[in-house]
This record gives sequence, structure tokens and C-alpha cells, in this order.
Amino acid sequence: MKNTVVTILLICMFTAAAAGQQDSRQATVIVVVGAAGTPEYAQQFAEWARSWEKACSKADANFVSIGLDRDNKPDDREVLQDTLARESRETKAELWLVLIGHGTFDGRTAKFNLRGPDVSAKDLAEWLSPVVRPTAVINCASASAPFLVKLSAPGRAVITATKSGFEHNYARFGRYMAEAIAEPQADLDKDGQTSLLEAFLTASGRVDEFYASEGRLVTEHALIDDNGDGLGTRADWFRGIRPVQEARDDAPLDGYRAHQFHLVLSRAESRMPLDLRAKRDRLELEVMKLRDAKEDFSEDQYFSKLEALLYQITLIYEQTDKPNEDSE
Repeated sequence: MKNTVVTILLICMFTAAAAGQQDSRQATVIVVVGAAGTPEYAQQFAEWARSWEKACSKADANFVSIGLDRDNKPDDREVLQDTLARESRETKAELWLVLIGHGTFDGRTAKFNLRGPDVSAKDLAEWLSPVVRPTAVINCASASAPFLVKLSAPGRAVITATKSGFEHNYARFGRYMAEAIAEPQADLDKDGQTSLLEAFLTASGRVDEFYASEGRLVTEHALIDDNGDGLGTRADWFRGIRPVQEARDDAPLDGYRAHQFHLVLSRAESRMPLDLRAKRDRLELEVMKLRDAKEDFSEDQYFSKLEALLYQITLIYEQTDKPNEDSE
């Protein structure tokens, strides 16, 4: 009897460990739907949230929604803080935070409107400061640009629907972002998966198309930041997925890290273990930086460094393919 109990306990332990490993591989997407103000906006925001939920279903990602329930006395600010506090802080699995709704900016403080007390950019920066896992924050609200400055950090991708806190009109960017994140047509480099960068570029293009078709002045210009400098880059600075404009003072451009965030992975990418994917991503970023600094090296130095990096990346793909070869 004693041996049987021990055996059952061991099975439970291994099962729990396996479940924990499986959960640690899954990305978590937290979608916060703010105070809508009108039934029309409420319907639109709910539809955008459902698009994210469908994308998470395709990705086998953990989907968490805040603000869609009908609680009579909600305090979504507290719910959001508690939800972020419960998230694992040091896993290699991605954390996505999506804010859908309206925002305000009084010239000093930017806030995202919630049911109950609003959340400021400073609040969110403090709540996310302990998180060291790969994180993407997408603020689809009006007047959202100051969030980019506050939330920018190494290893984090931040997208805002506006380039300024004073772009305070209703922002349509959130709709197109929600549609593009799992859309094959948004896969600009045709690698079988849509990256965060590709979704940003696609959504920004559709925003411009909307205003052009309506003959209206564009009142929102989305920004992306993924290099930690808090400056942000607009979509019209890219040709394809490559940034082509030169920033003032030779500041590094954004986009390389965001292109490594994928919610719905291709079949080949999904086979790669998270630790190898993280290592591969670091090496690919080094390749991008080397390419951008090519003029600083002699031809021999450049190709020597490039060859060493590409060799290490090749070894990672060989490790990924090896289990499949053994199983055949």
C-alpha cells in the first residue's frame, strides 16, 4: 500500500511538472477593454477583443480578458494590477498586454480609461517593472503615445495608436491591429507567420487607407518601439519590414525585435524549444546590428563576424531538426 501511494505521488509530481512546462511554453495575452462611453463603442471594442480571442485560440495561447464582464461595481484597475502580479515574471514565454478603448492626456499625465479609476502610463510602468519575460504592450487608445515613453524598456515591444498625447480623437488602429495579428495576408515576408511588426505595419496602412477613402485628415499615427530608447518609429519609415529612414543623432531604429514576436507560430517555428528560440533571436538581432554597422568594419572583418553568427544560428536549427530525424 505504501509503495502504491508513493507511486501515485510521483506520477502526480511528474504530471504537474509536465503541465508546468507546457504552460510555460504558452504565451499569455491580456486584453483590457476600457470604458466605452457609448453602446456603439462598446460593441466595437468587444468585437476587437473577440478577434484577439480567436487569434489566441489559433495560437493555443492563454487568453485573459478584463472589462467585458457585467459586474455592477467593477474596479478594472485593481483587476489589471492583480492579473499582472499573478503572471510569471521570468519565463521565456511571451506576455502580451492589449489595451482597447479611449485615452486621455492633460499635457502631463496620460491615462487609459477604465470602468472605475483609470490607469496611468506611470502606473503600468511600475506594475510591469518586475517582468523580465518577453513582453509586448499594445495601447490602441487615443492619446496613447506617452505610454510608449514610460513603458519602453530593453526586451519589450511597445505600440501606441498615436504619435502624440494630443492626438485625442477616437482611434481606429485597434480594429485593424486585432484583425491583422493572425491574418495570413499580413505576413509580409511570407515566412508562414505574422509578426507583431508585420501586424503593426498592416494596421497602420489600413488606418491611412480609411482616412484617404473618407477624404478626412488623418488624426492618428501609430508608433512602435522595441529597442528601449522610448523614441518610437512610424510605419512610413519602413520599406517592407526594414526601417529605411535615418533617425536624428544616429539613434537606432525599431522593428527588429518586434519582428520576433509571433502570436500564431508557423509549424516550423512551433517545433523550436523556447530556450533555443530565445538564443536564435539574440543572434539574429546581432546580425541585424552588424548589418546596420557594416560601414564600420573592413570587408574581411564584416564577413568574418557575419559568418560566425550565421554558423551559430545554423547549429540551433540543426538541434531543432534532430529530434524529428531520430523519430523517423
